[in-house]
Amino acid sequence: MHPDEVTTHLLDRARWSASRSSGPGGQHRDKASTRAELTLEAESLDGLAPEVAARLGPGLGLDRRPLRIAIQDERSLARNQELAAQRLAELVAQALAPPPPRRPTRPGRSAREARLAEKTRRGQTKRLRRPPGDLA
Repeated sequence: MHPDEVTTHLLDRARWSASRSSGPGGQHRDKASTRAELTLEAESLDGLAPEVAARLGPGLGLDRRPLRIAIQDERSLARNQELAAQRLAELVAQALAPPPPRRPTRPGRSAREARLAEKTRRGQTKRLRRPPGDLA
């Protein structure tokens, strides 16, 4: 599923609310509710492909708590809602991105020494289990 389709699905199931913005702004800020808040619950993932939902839940943190995106950057509620939708699209793309490839590493010196010491100790234990006179 393409991230844009997933974002559209989530926006259809999101809960929107508006409130007054904080900070300077004078009369407009005091009277108009321009702060946009988008809330997503874990139930919003219902209807998505199971593998997509399995990656989105932990990726967006929906397995622990609802996702809340609050934007009050602009003076217009519609513009703040657009910004919140863009932010959700970024988070969805990030959550659905494949993990970076694993870079193979070599064991450190202490790990190599510990492995060889263990091999020596096991060999000594097995040697001591042999019957006396069996020196092979």
